[in-house]
Amino acid sequence: MTAQAPNYVDSPQYRDGRFHNPVPRPSMGWWKGFKLTLSFFFAKPKGTVPDRPIPVRPLTRAQLDAAPDRSLYRLGHSTVLVKLRGQFWLTDPVFSERASPVQWAGPARFHAAPIALDELPPLAGVILSHNHYDHLDRDAVIRLAIKTDRFIAPLGVGDQLVAWGIDPDKVEQRDWWQSLDFEGLRLTATPAQHFSGRGLNDGDSSLWASWVIQDGDFRLFFSGDSGYFDGFKAIGKAFGPFDVTLMETGAYDPRWAFVHMQPEETLQAHLDLRGRWLLPIHNGTFDLAMHVWQEPFERIASLAAQQGVSLATPEMGEWLDLNAPHAGSAWWR
Repeated sequence: MTAQAPNYVDSPQYRDGRFHNPVPRPSMGWWKGFKLTLSFFFAKPKGTVPDRPIPVRPLTRAQLDAAPDRSLYRLGHSTVLVKLRGQFWLTDPVFSERASPVQWAGPARFHAAPIALDELPPLAGVILSHNHYDHLDRDAVIRLAIKTDRFIAPLGVGDQLVAWGIDPDKVEQRDWWQSLDFEGLRLTATPAQHFSGRGLNDGDSSLWASWVIQDGDFRLFFSGDSGYFDGFKAIGKAFGPFDVTLMETGAYDPRWAFVHMQPEETLQAHLDLRGRWLLPIHNGTFDLAMHVWQEPFERIASLAAQQGVSLATPEMGEWLDLNAPHAGSAWWR
């Protein structure tokens, strides 16, 4: 499998030098944006950061090597390690202390990763959803390059990796609805309603995506970041039902609902996808919103119980059997 040079002009999502959502993102305006920034930095409510260490189950390389196929481990935020067909795949790797362009300021981790980056086994692939700092860690990517066969990314994100020194032959870029096959697995980039950018002048210059991972008759969905939109129904119709959905549930606020789902919307998206088990991610690691840190777990757990949806909430580092998931404990309490 060789890298394909992206042609942004051919993408239905690309025009006027930028990528776009099917429905334009509402403009917040500079004044609302300024007030929101002030609130975020100076008017945080109590409880957005844990007041005690959260439980983490340390992992070893030997444990991972011995794990059966279709094993999953949450490593933090949206970083998930999955073993399929004897090989490991990692989503949105963030191992740095802060989800920030600098390591002396910005949202700090609530917990260490269950396994150090350098202790990870060789990876068949790293799957990226978009280029925000809480999903794409430059240091992690560079350090993972030596043990990773390929980096799979939406259009433009792969170019960022190449600019950082990643071998272009290791980089695969896809537009929405485009797939790639590897030793019995099929990965398909699917739509999301979000945005991209790592600086002041690169807004929406790369694409954002969710991902469908197919292993024979097993289907796994990785949401990346997204507001709620009718794309979930389209993905569910094209690829569902899904055995497990890894769904963004955290760092939400009504003021930015277009790009991050409220828990009620997360649950509806899971139903749209025709998911069986819902595993909430994008929570429990960084302080990225105005809600208390446990709120995403409490709200999605309550909603899932009301709707009869099977919910998996493993601790960081806890083994989850994707063939037969278990509910896990309310560890955040």
